[in-house]
Amino acid sequence: MINDIKQDAKQRMEKSVEALRSQISKVRTGRAHPSLLDSVMVNYYGVDTPLQQLANISIEDSRTLTLTVFDKSSSAAVEKAIMTSDLGLNPAAAGSVIRIPLPALTEERRRDLVKVVRAEAEQGRVAIRNIRRDANSDLKELLKEKEITEDDERRGNDDIQKLTDSYVAKIDELLADKERDLMEV
Repeated sequence: MINDIKQDAKQRMEKSVEALRSQISKVRTGRAHPSLLDSVMVNYYGVDTPLQQLANISIEDSRTLTLTVFDKSSSAAVEKAIMTSDLGLNPAAAGSVIRIPLPALTEERRRDLVKVVRAEAEQGRVAIRNIRRDANSDLKELLKEKEITEDDERRGNDDIQKLTDSYVAKIDELLADKERDLMEV
């Protein structure tokens, strides 16, 4: 029973870290990266379709992404979807190839993005702590129902705290890496 609670907490904490990783990957640094366009959906024949399914995304240089659209007739829709996304990008079409130059980030904008990333990391930490609270309350419930002893509960709480500390450390590591990327000129 205690192992089930620990395993459940571990899985949920892992999902929280993965959610944070995907959230902060959307925050763009000064460099071009194909994952920058992961959230872009294109209206393709009346259906919202992920951009990756309609075009091949590659990196031309450190500040330019290149899209090769599979269906030339959808080039205008792809270009419009990129422009209307909240990424602040202005694509330039040349036939079936669309180039997306990434503007350089100003120092002020970099600091703003660091604040955004820190807020995301804090939300991740809160999620981890909520999972810890849930697991500890499950252990208390087992103790109340006399299915485990007080020593077992204490040991379980200690194990869950160690798990929590390790996942908070992972979040801090992700945050430090992203901050380093953002502040790099």
